[in-house]
Amino acid sequence: MRRIRCAIYTRKSSEDGLEQDFNSLDAQREACEAYIASQKHEGWELLPDHYDDGGISGGHLDRPALQRLMQAVDEKRVDQIVVYKIDRLTRSLADFAKLVDRLDAAETSFVSVTQSFNTATSMGRLTLNMLLSFAQFEREVTAERIRDKIAASKRKGMWMGGSVPIGYQPDGRSLKIDESEAETIRTLYGLYLEHGSLREVKERVEQLDLRSRRRERAGGRISGGKHFDRGHLQHLLSNPVYAGRIRHKQQVYDGQHPAIIDPAIWETVQDMLQGRASTARGSTKKAKGSPLAGRLFDETGDRLTPSHSRKNGKRLRYYISSRLVKDRSRKHPDAWRLPAEQVEGLLVELITKHLGRPDATVLMLQNAPAAEIASAGEKLRDLKQAQACLALVERADLQPGSITVQLDAAVLAKQTGCQSEQINQAELRIEAPFQMRRRGVELKLHLGEAPPEIDRTLVQNVMKGRRWLAMVVAGNTFSEIAKAEGVSKRRVQDVTNLALLAPDVLGAIVQGEQAAGLTTDYLIKTRFPAIWSAQREQFVAL
Repeated sequence: MRRIRCAIYTRKSSEDGLEQDFNSLDAQREACEAYIASQKHEGWELLPDHYDDGGISGGHLDRPALQRLMQAVDEKRVDQIVVYKIDRLTRSLADFAKLVDRLDAAETSFVSVTQSFNTATSMGRLTLNMLLSFAQFEREVTAERIRDKIAASKRKGMWMGGSVPIGYQPDGRSLKIDESEAETIRTLYGLYLEHGSLREVKERVEQLDLRSRRRERAGGRISGGKHFDRGHLQHLLSNPVYAGRIRHKQQVYDGQHPAIIDPAIWETVQDMLQGRASTARGSTKKAKGSPLAGRLFDETGDRLTPSHSRKNGKRLRYYISSRLVKDRSRKHPDAWRLPAEQVEGLLVELITKHLGRPDATVLMLQNAPAAEIASAGEKLRDLKQAQACLALVERADLQPGSITVQLDAAVLAKQTGCQSEQINQAELRIEAPFQMRRRGVELKLHLGEAPPEIDRTLVQNVMKGRRWLAMVVAGNTFSEIAKAEGVSKRRVQDVTNLALLAPDVLGAIVQGEQAAGLTTDYLIKTRFPAIWSAQREQFVAL
C-alpha cells in the first residue's frame, strides 16, 4: 500500500480568541486529524509538523506557515494537504492557480474535509474553481462593506483606529487629549507661527529637547523618542486631527474629539505652509500672506501672529497677541486682536507720509552727494505700493494710544539705491498717535485723532423712533404701527424708546461724536433710563 504523507494547514483571519486554550485553529486541526484517521486504510499518515497562520488574511500568500508548507511540498516531503475548508488555504482565484501549478509540479494534491472533491479530476477542479470564485467574491464584498463603514463613521467624526497621533490617547471611537503631550503640539504650532520656517522650528525644538512619542512595536522593537525631523514637523503641522477634525482620503470632516489647536490658528498655519511651498516651487502666483508676520509687537513685547476667520464665505485676516495662541486656558484682557488689512493700511499711510515730506530725503541722507539725494528723493516719492512700504518695516510696536515703527536701513538703501551707512538712523524711527474706534464688533484704526464718524443706522433708528412716538401720541397702538410698518410689535416698542434720548445725546449722535459703544443694539439691550441725567452718567462710562 502506498504511504500518503498528510500535512494539515489551518488559518484564521483575525486574532480574536487565539489566546483561548481551545481556539479556531485547534478546532480546524481536530477535524482534519479525524478525517485523516478515517482514511488510514488508504495509507494516509499525519505528519507531526504544524502549519498554523493565526490572525492573517487569506487574500494573499505572504503567510509564514503557508510558505513553510509550500517549501515542504517543493521538496516532496508532503503528498496531501488537508484543510478544513478551501478558503482556509486561499480566497483568491489567482493565488489558487499559482498554488495548483506548484502542487502539480510536486505531484501533490489537497482535500477539504467539509467540501468533497478531488483535484485530480477535471470535474473536481471545476468545482474547486467555483468555490474559490465565491470565496473571492465574499472577501471582496466584505472588504467593500468595511470600507463603506469606515467612510460613514469618519463622516460622523469618529476615530476609526490606526496610529494614535501624539497629543491624544484612544477613547473608544474617539480620542481624548493627553495633556503631557498636547503641550508639545501647542509649542510646535506656536514656534511655527513665530518663525514661519520648518528649519528654524526644528532648531528650536532641538534646543527645547522636544521629542516624538516613544512607541513599543511588536517583538519588543522600540521606535520614536527622537527629535522631530522636518518631515515629521510638516506632518504634525498639517494634520487636521489637532483642529478637532477627521480626514478620510481627500475629505476632512468635523470630529467628535476635542481640538488641541484652535481651528482658526490651524487654518493660518496651513496658509503659511502653502505659501512657503508656492515660493519654494517658484510659483508666479504667490499665496496672499501676512506681510507683517514676525514684525509686530504689543506693549508687553509679545509678538502679534497672523490669524484668520471666515464670515459669509469671506476670509478675514487678523494679527493677534501670541499669548492668545500659546495659553488658551486663560483670558487675556490686555491682548490685541487687530484687523490685518487696517493695520497694514495704517502703516502704509504712516510710512508714505514720513517718506513723502519735502525735506525727508535731505534729513535721511545728510552725508550723501546732492545727486544721490535727488535720485533717492524721486524713488521715495514713487514709493506708493503697499508691499514695498511694508517691506521697509523692521519692527512695529503698538501700545494704547501710539505706534512706533523702526524702518530697515538695508531694505531702504536697496530701494533708494544708496548705501545703508549713509542713512541717518534717527530718521528710521517713526512715532505717531494711534486711535481705535469700535462700532459693535467692527474695529477701525486711525492715525492721530479719530475723525467723527456718523452711525447712520443709529441716526435712522432715532428718526424712526421719533416718528413712531408721534403716531402713539396721535392715538395709534403699537400693534397697529407694527402691522402698518411690517415689523414686530416688540421692534416698534424698542425703537420708539430711542426717541426718549436726551437732546445733547441726540446732537452728539447726529454729529458722530457719541461714545464708541453707543449703538442701536446697546441702547435696546440695556434699556437705558428715561431720565436725562441718568442717561449721561451711563453713557459717559462707555
